[in-house]
Amino acid sequence: MSKPSRVSMLDYCKYILQCVSFDVRLFRKEYRKSIRRLNPQEVTHLKEWVRLQVTNKSIPMKTHSILLVLIGVLFTGCSIVRQGEVGVKRRLGRLDNETLQPGPVVFNPLTTRVIKLQIRTMNMEISSSLPSKEGLNVAAVISILYRIEPHKAASIIETLGMNYEEVVINSVFRSAAADVCSRFYAKDMHSAQRALIEKEITDQMARLIQGRGLVVEAVLLKNIQLPAGLARAVEEKLEAEQDAQRMEFLLDREKREAQRKMIEAQGIRDAQKILSEGLTRSIIEWQSIEAFREMSKSPNTKIIITDGKTPMLINPQEN
Repeated sequence: MSKPSRVSMLDYCKYILQCVSFDVRLFRKEYRKSIRRLNPQEVTHLKEWVRLQVTNKSIPMKTHSILLVLIGVLFTGCSIVRQGEVGVKRRLGRLDNETLQPGPVVFNPLTTRVIKLQIRTMNMEISSSLPSKEGLNVAAVISILYRIEPHKAASIIETLGMNYEEVVINSVFRSAAADVCSRFYAKDMHSAQRALIEKEITDQMARLIQGRGLVVEAVLLKNIQLPAGLARAVEEKLEAEQDAQRMEFLLDREKREAQRKMIEAQGIRDAQKILSEGLTRSIIEWQSIEAFREMSKSPNTKIIITDGKTPMLINPQEN
């Protein structure tokens, strides 16, 4: 068989297949090449041509049997939808409304494509400059946790596209963050107000993207950097507050010490008053006798002379 002088790609593929029809391996190899080179309409024509050739005995039956299996394999595609994903079929440019669950998906690769979307919680990190109530810009790194509603995967692809993070999530966050942060002072982003700011941004984003198939779970403010002047002012204020608390502690301690001494003095005064009121002459004489008795036991005492009223100690060396 002579090669035509001027042929189309389809005719050329037919010519090659006829030349290698004697060898199954070569025929299968060239047939695959032909499928890749031709458009879908030409492929359909080629299949019909092969069928006619087999009917007319131009191609051996053994080659024909293998060819039928090969055609079935080439015209059947398979894709795996994994856990945490859903799939959507796009057939001839149109999206199916059915959401494909995890598992194998069989489709025609010439007319259909399987588009996969993640449905697990995703983390989108953004570096942004947040405006404050006093007109300052606070640099911060923000994490946005969001996920896709599985049953709205086709709607997301159709209305938002595959770049929905930049189209919707990023744009909506910058708008909501600018609106919420402008109602708070810069120092509030370092205080307990941070949780309130995060919640208000999350709620506002949820309202803006409601019904689009995206769910914002949380907005987290991280690595907040205040302007240098404001940071120093905040540090100085904190130091002043700590000094004031320290002075309050010292004053409170001194007040408690003064109260303690006052109570102690009052106790001594009351004790002396009670003792003075309870002393009688008999008690004083008895105490004197006890004192004399103790003095007599002392090794330094030699002679004790008394008139019964006042004791007197006399050193015998002076006599």
